[in-house]
Amino acid sequence: MNLFHQINEARTKIKGVAMHTPLLKNENYSSEFNADIWLKREDLQPVRSYKLRGAYHKMVSLTPFETNRGVVCASAGNHAQGVAYACHKLGIKATIFMPETTPQQKIKQVRLFGKSLVNITLAGDTFDECFHHAKVFCDAQKAVFIHPFDDYQVIAGQGTVALELVDDCIQPIDYVFIPIGGGGLAAGVCTVFKQLSPTTKLIGVEPAGAASMKTSIKNNCNTTLDDIDKFVDGAAVKRVGNLTFECCRNNLHDIVLVPEGKVCTTILRLYNEEAIVVEPAGALTLAALDFYRTQIAGKQVVCIISGSNNDITRTEEIKERSLLYEGLKHYFIINFPQRPGALKEFVNEIVGDQDDITYFQFSKKTNREYGPAVVGIELMNADDYKRIEKELIHRKFNYRYLNENEDLFTQLIG
Repeated sequence: MNLFHQINEARTKIKGVAMHTPLLKNENYSSEFNADIWLKREDLQPVRSYKLRGAYHKMVSLTPFETNRGVVCASAGNHAQGVAYACHKLGIKATIFMPETTPQQKIKQVRLFGKSLVNITLAGDTFDECFHHAKVFCDAQKAVFIHPFDDYQVIAGQGTVALELVDDCIQPIDYVFIPIGGGGLAAGVCTVFKQLSPTTKLIGVEPAGAASMKTSIKNNCNTTLDDIDKFVDGAAVKRVGNLTFECCRNNLHDIVLVPEGKVCTTILRLYNEEAIVVEPAGALTLAALDFYRTQIAGKQVVCIISGSNNDITRTEEIKERSLLYEGLKHYFIINFPQRPGALKEFVNEIVGDQDDITYFQFSKKTNREYGPAVVGIELMNADDYKRIEKELIHRKFNYRYLNENEDLFTQLIG
């Protein structure tokens, strides 16, 4: 059976468990981009992400012999919740491996959905390390591994998103923006649109710090990244699936890389303007629209909002990353002259009336002419940075700009 037929069968198997999520036009984004921008709200699933589709489809397709052996999975959170929910529905026991860096909110949700049928093991700092631990355990226990993306039955479940899009969109869809982690959702969507709407342009979206699919397509082979930025945890993998890679490289029109700071700005905007809570991976597709502004003008555009499992304890980090990306927050090491009035001069003459000093750490050296301080300034307008830099130079304040020195910045501020 080919994958497209599997996706059609999956739609029947997951009915009543994974919901047919709404496709909603967003007036604010539509006006901003002069296009019809539609949001596929997978954040409204019972587990608040599309991952339920693939996990449940895989597990409901197991034989009685396989279910008796139990299942194992590795996940940064959303796939784990989908597996846990499926376990509760189907009465299957599972051991779920999650990275040690997984937000507590996602761990608690896995326990909530799986109840007594699920055992959670934290292992590794990244998904890829966690995945290795899970596979070793699964092989030893002779259990069934529920892969988060590189499995045809999982891909088939995720592909049901695309069947709903084709059904629900009255006009032909010109663009679909698809978030990519391991590539399961993108592979499923590609398979459906290749059959039902081949003229639709499919745009994959990855975080800039974890461009595993784009790198692999560029290299024409599935490539493992050495290092990744784990911030967009739902889409941060060092290596995509072999199955998903083959499907995506043949069918995606393009892949957009979105800076993590831009993702944070989008998260805050959705919350403040739309009352929509999304996790970083859930904001990827809307964050990518700025990079396709010219191409999508006047078009029918769908953005898949993949999940809303955001941890409230990350809010300050999200705000910080957004401000840095937007050029509204700047950090310096400033060598203050150790003379009376130097600090007052800095506050009154260099920092503007609308600016805010949000970080200040001073180390006085009694036998030196200058004393260093680490200073963080939040601006009302990004262009004001030029004025501050000009005044620092004019008033002969020796300084070092930290925003562009990531290693030093992380050591001093992180």
